[in-house]
Amino acid sequence: MKKSIFYSFLVFTVLSVISCNTGKSPLENGGNSSLNKDNGPKDGIIDQGANLGPVTTMEFEEPIFDFGTVEDGEKVIHIYKFKNLGKEPLVIANAKASCGCTVPDWPKDPIEPGKSGEIKVQFDSSGKGSESGAQTEKRVTVTANTNPPQSFLTIRGKVKSKAGAKPTANH
Repeated sequence: MKKSIFYSFLVFTVLSVISCNTGKSPLENGGNSSLNKDNGPKDGIIDQGANLGPVTTMEFEEPIFDFGTVEDGEKVIHIYKFKNLGKEPLVIANAKASCGCTVPDWPKDPIEPGKSGEIKVQFDSSGKGSESGAQTEKRVTVTANTNPPQSFLTIRGKVKSKAGAKPTANH
């Protein structure tokens, strides 16, 4: 009986090992595992370790801007100034806001080492107010050839509803 169990276990183990390694790896098929269809960025999201070329350093003068208190419906525009402190040209691949009420505009051309640039951010406060002033905070994610590849800008403040207007719950 012990021999029967031992041989059954041995056959099962051998079959398990053989069945686990029947396919070829992407490299054996002539592919590159880092460019494998299943390993690429999903939904346009760039992996934190993504290589956008030679790496440089970007520094913002003021990454957080508080606009104080505005009336519902006002548009707030702020210019975020930055400098390329590295030795390579700075390439901003993308600037994406946390919602549709915030729109960033960034330089599409490379910023040379030692030079400065600006990212313009416009926040539309429509529908964001309350009678006592609703605190709001929006974030812009800037992706560039920096380490880490993403930097974050914040625009925040209070939005008061217009006098006589009905309060909204859309914050």
